[in-house]
Amino acid sequence: MDEVIRRRRVYGADHDAPDPGPQPGHDYRELVGGPLDGLLLDVTGWTEGQLAEGALLDTEIGRYGPGGRAEYGPRSGSRQLWDWRGDTP
Repeated sequence: MDEVIRRRRVYGADHDAPDPGPQPGHDYRELVGGPLDGLLLDVTGWTEGQLAEGALLDTEIGRYGPGGRAEYGPRSGSRQLWDWRGDTP
């Protein structure tokens, strides 16, 4: 695993976790833009359909505050990057 990726925090990891970074043997996508910019999303075990669709991720720091979600989906031409599509209540 690339050293830069190993130092990144995974979406959903506790802020006080001893190792909030990626784990060996897992598959990740980098979130780009929006409130979760720079985090990694663990997509281990996701189907090709789920990967193509993207995800709505809970976040308190988006436009709608607590209870809001940020939508991310695959960037055309990149397997590793998921771009922010907007926030939703």
